[in-house]
Amino acid sequence: MPSTRAAFHETATLIPVAAHLERVLAAVRADARARATAVDRVETVRLADAAGRVLAASVDAVLASPPFDNSAMDGFAVRWADVSPATPDAPVTLRVVADHAAGSASTLDAAPLGRGEAARIMTGAPVPAGADTVVPVERTDGGGTVADADAAHLVRVFSAPDLGRHIRRAGEDLRIGDRLLDAGTLLGPRQVAAAATAGHGTLEVVRRPRVTAVATGSELTEPGGALLPGRIPDSNSLLLAGLVRDAGCELVEVVRMPDDERLLRAWLDGLGPRDAVVFTGGVSVGAYDVVRRVLSELGTVDFVRVAMQPGSPQAFGRLADGTPVFGLPGNPVAVAVSFEVFVRPALLALQGRPDVQRRRLRATAALGWDSPAGRLQVMPVSFVEAECDGDRPDALASPAVRPATRGGAGSHLSGGLAAASGFAVVPEHVVRVEPGDVVEVLVIP
Repeated sequence: MPSTRAAFHETATLIPVAAHLERVLAAVRADARARATAVDRVETVRLADAAGRVLAASVDAVLASPPFDNSAMDGFAVRWADVSPATPDAPVTLRVVADHAAGSASTLDAAPLGRGEAARIMTGAPVPAGADTVVPVERTDGGGTVADADAAHLVRVFSAPDLGRHIRRAGEDLRIGDRLLDAGTLLGPRQVAAAATAGHGTLEVVRRPRVTAVATGSELTEPGGALLPGRIPDSNSLLLAGLVRDAGCELVEVVRMPDDERLLRAWLDGLGPRDAVVFTGGVSVGAYDVVRRVLSELGTVDFVRVAMQPGSPQAFGRLADGTPVFGLPGNPVAVAVSFEVFVRPALLALQGRPDVQRRRLRATAALGWDSPAGRLQVMPVSFVEAECDGDRPDALASPAVRPATRGGAGSHLSGGLAAASGFAVVPEHVVRVEPGDVVEVLVIP
């Protein structure tokens, strides 16, 4: 990774959210380009292990889909010329000369259908030579089977489909060489299934970025234990760990760090190779904000105040070895919002993902809330049941949302995060969201 040093400085000026994000993404995308030539950037995984990974290289079909002409129906493979005159009053009788089941290679050795002959065929079975149409069993009397020695091996056809119907042609879905998936695609169940169909058993994927999460604060203690006066449960390390994994990264270490400069310096000195480090807490201007003081000594970390609520204090830069480092506020809601706005897009960009933003939709505010002037508010919200449109009782109104926390966007209100299913993004010029107003929402799982 690059290790160019730059003289960044702390500033009290509020900078736009978009400007800070642009700087972060520019730096991380440079790292992604550097990773593209690294020998350990790519690994090959089985399809069974590919879901949730990012493709390192584009994938083309190496197998046609379907790989052979096959039947789309249970019925009889026939020559259309034989059955075209068939009517319910004057059915056509054919001799059943073969049975073809899905997965069977029986058509390979079968003689081509001759005049007046039919082959019983199951859905997915290869179409025998000589046949050009499949008659669904519903259009016949069911016929006899070749395996049934007592059957007459005859089938009566009461009506004929159009010429060529009910046959899936080889390659009509994919031909060999067709582009199936582009590099940078996030693999899900549908993409993995398509790769299997196209003849692949493994895929080349981007190695997961290795990320360390550090929650700082002498007040933090192990969740579930007895609390001493002035101490609080450490939820930030758990929150960060889950968010890092959700972003498709390998969480290599989770650290709970007290406000101790000596300990922090020693820990940084012993830090092994990784692709990013994310701190929470200690990035503002308080007397015990040790992350700011220690990282400022490097001269490669910028401490800024972003025009955002919650999560105004932010830090971004590089450690001494060039590793990208993020510094987020310490309050849990601010951690969640800051990660969503800045860190998650960066980690996706590091994986080569072309789209690094969450899906957005427009929703109606079910309740009103205040928003600070001059700051982009990112409000945790939950979706509520939409009401019917009064003018169109048969149609639902747009999705409705309400603040997920009782106190609004307060950065300490972590209890309400559990109810959040999105973040409403309120522009800087809006000071009040009224019930019925339309807001843009980042949708989270």
